[in-house]
Amino acid sequence: MKRGRAWSWILSVPLAAVLLYLSLRGVDWKGVWRTIAGARWGFLAAGCGCSCVSFFLRALRWRILLNAEARLSVGSVFSANMAGYLGNSFLPARAGELVRTFAIGARSSLSKTYVLTTALCERLMDAIALVLWSSLILLGTGPKPRWIEELSRTTAIAAAAGALAIALLPHTESLCRNLLRRLPLPSALRERLLRFADQVLLGVRAFHNMGRFLGFAVLTVAIWMTDAFGAILMADGLHLHFSFAMAMLLLTGIGLGSALPSTPGYVGIYQFVAVTVLTPFGISRDSALAYILVAQASTYVVTLALGLPSLYWIKAATTASPPCTSSKSPDRTPAPAPVPSEPESRRS
Repeated sequence: MKRGRAWSWILSVPLAAVLLYLSLRGVDWKGVWRTIAGARWGFLAAGCGCSCVSFFLRALRWRILLNAEARLSVGSVFSANMAGYLGNSFLPARAGELVRTFAIGARSSLSKTYVLTTALCERLMDAIALVLWSSLILLGTGPKPRWIEELSRTTAIAAAAGALAIALLPHTESLCRNLLRRLPLPSALRERLLRFADQVLLGVRAFHNMGRFLGFAVLTVAIWMTDAFGAILMADGLHLHFSFAMAMLLLTGIGLGSALPSTPGYVGIYQFVAVTVLTPFGISRDSALAYILVAQASTYVVTLALGLPSLYWIKAATTASPPCTSSKSPDRTPAPAPVPSEPESRRS
């Protein structure tokens, strides 16, 4: 674990430094400050409100996948989700995914492998939705940021492969088990790998119910519409005009860029994405940088306001009550009631 963290810092810090240099060179900091100082705080507050709604919708969406094998409350999933987003804001390499996995694992009988698989599949489906959406937008957009156009072509292939894997993997259960059984491994390790594979396939199989998939898809559209509307409100708060296409391309760049090795809070990546995406649409580098700094600060405010109470609630709930049981757990037959003893007079 420590070695993984070290490699994360080794990869993310130089990348953040290079991207910050490319983003900040030639920036007039007085112009950045003038844009921020003239902000209309009512619009910024409304943008933060959209972020809160988006976080709530994301919890509902993840709960659809988790409840394929359990019965978790909205509050439990929302608090775990916000703890994860708080971790992503302050920990490197998207460590918040592990935070929310352990939070759900501590409050349910679900295996951590299953929970993490649903979390990663959720991120993959987000990437697929963003790639498809941005591809449609780019078809009708004039000034196209070249790096996003090229990256979207590459990620479209990866997204198609991911969608194909989600569709086909659960049907390969017998093949996976047979391959693992034939490997020359110690029996204990083989059994652990078989259990791990079973949980991974179970997590992927959560998408194979049409009702769950449709609910997930509807919430995905609602989430990104809410985020785009929030980005437009944030821009209006800084006297900048964002079209819906601009907002979605910016969110796509941020979403795809966040898959790179990153420092806490995606410092460097967000600045580079904002400057690169917005300047072809006539937004100056100073204004683009002012926007992304305010947007990041707003994200920190929202995640702290919702994430810190969530961490406290998770800790209190975990120590106060046992984990929730899975809906798929085997039935337990109640023990028979004790037979009353005969009165003393009858025994005599």
